[in-house]
Amino acid sequence: MDLAELQRTIAATYGRQDHERGVDGTFGWFVEEVGELSRAIRRQGHAQRVEEFTDVLAWLVSLAELCEVDLAAAVRERYGSGCPKCGASPCTCARDAPERP
Repeated sequence: MDLAELQRTIAATYGRQDHERGVDGTFGWFVEEVGELSRAIRRQGHAQRVEEFTDVLAWLVSLAELCEVDLAAAVRERYGSGCPKCGASPCTCARDAPERP
């Protein structure tokens, strides 16, 4: 399944509920899932990580749909040629960037 198909599937499956909940409520669920992903990465096994990664992705896609963002097009435009900052792949500007925590 590609990103565009995932966004269509999530919209068809959860769109009504997402619209009723609204952006703020959906964002709250997204943030909660990110917290669960954090715990899975630090303390749990691979199967739980897979589940939490997919939950985070689904909630992100729901938010994009509510905000009328075509994720596949956005990703293609922003990352289709490599790093959005330097345009290279692999990135050449990352060598000078500070390490993320």
